[in-house]
Order: sequence, then C-alpha cells, then structure tokens
Amino acid sequence: MIKAVFFDIDGTLVSLETHRIPQSAHIALERLRQRGIKLFICSGRPYCAIDNLEGEQFDGFITVNGGICSVGGKTILKRPISSADVNSWNSYLKKNPIDCFFITENQVFMSRKCNETDRFIKLLNFITPQVAGLDQLAGTPIFQMVGLFGTELDEETKMALPNCRLTRWHSTFSDIVPADSNKSFGMKAALDHFGLKPDECMAFGDGANDLEMLRYAGLSVAMGGCIACVESAASYKTDAPDNDGILNALEHFSII
Repeated sequence: MIKAVFFDIDGTLVSLETHRIPQSAHIALERLRQRGIKLFICSGRPYCAIDNLEGEQFDGFITVNGGICSVGGKTILKRPISSADVNSWNSYLKKNPIDCFFITENQVFMSRKCNETDRFIKLLNFITPQVAGLDQLAGTPIFQMVGLFGTELDEETKMALPNCRLTRWHSTFSDIVPADSNKSFGMKAALDHFGLKPDECMAFGDGANDLEMLRYAGLSVAMGGCIACVESAASYKTDAPDNDGILNALEHFSII
C-alpha cells in the first residue's frame, strides 16, 4: 500500500513549457492528501529556489539532489561537498573559466552574469542569484554546484572532483554533488522519520538525477518526454506533465 509519494519538480510536477503545475496535478495532490498519503518534494533545486509550487503543501523536502532533507521545517539530513573537492574545483576554474552556480544551505550564487547563466535561469524560470566566486564563499559549506558545460568536458571535470559525481539531466549543464549523495539518501531519511519503507512509496521523475529515486521507490513513474535511461529505471511511463501525466499514473495504479 502506497503511503508516501515523492515528486521531482522541473519537468515532472512543474511543466518546463509553462513553468506551472498543471491543474490535473493540483487535483491529484488534493486527492492524495484526502487519502492520508504523505507528499514530498525531491528536487535538484535548493529550498530557497523552490518558488513554483503555487501554494501546495508538502510533508517534507529533499533538495539539492538528496544533499539536504527537511521534515516539518526541521533539517534531518545534510551532505555537503567535501572542502577538498571545493578547493580542487576552485583551482580548476581559475585555469578553465566555466560558468557555475554554487549552492549553500540557504543561498545560490553564480560565478558571473552572462549569456550562459541567463539561459539556465530562463530554462528553469530560476531565481537570479548573487555573483560570487568560491574564494568569497570560503568556509561556507557547498551542497551542490551546477557547471554550465557540455558532455565533452565530463571526464575532465571528474578528474578535478574525485569525491563528487556529475548528474546530468540536460545537455548544457551538470549538477555536481557528493559521490555518496543522491535523491535516494534523502528519501530514506524522510521515510525513516515517518517509519515507512521503500515499498510503501511512489516516485515521479524525468531526468538522470532521478534515477536513484526511481530505483529506490517501491513504485516509480517516468514522465512522458523523459530520456531512455529514466524510462528503463521506472516501473511505468506516463504522459508528459501538461498531458495530465501525474493524475493519469495515479489513477492507473488506483492510488487515487
């Protein structure tokens, strides 16, 4: 029996076309609440950049791809990037000027304002961060970095980040998180908090950073339009967000 549902945001709960939650998803969330099912956000976004949920209420938030988990306003899990990798990446950037976003527990910074960062902000309808480099953020825990580079630099950048993993869900940028962190770690913390098991939860996602989440959940759904590896990791593939994908999947499995 499903007692908890986890939702990615961009491309899953929120349409990448309209940057809105489809009305059918609002209906689905309300029906889940009426059945007493707990609702969680499980996103690559930091909490300070989650501004697109249109008043919907959730029991917990797994953010920065599993690096932070909070329930009822209380943080129960934190997994920052090691200071060694932050310093290594800072040295790499000084020789290889790549545009980046740096995410702390409560803020987002960008290395500079330029066409690349503007494209990222527009794609995700993201907040406009302050400009700051890693030198300025020295001593502040960094939970996630987003490098605006293509796949041709993946192997090179991995060498500069030996204790991190690159999670790419778009061809023009990659999320950088600790190697021992992904969305499933945040899910486990949330489920443990409520005394629930993985086979009692359901997850919805669409990107490569959702793979561990989908594999961890007892029942998992890939959104329409997702990449092939996401579909293969999920129990079921539904329609795109704007084609009532969330509602359709929940009705298909008779969850609501």
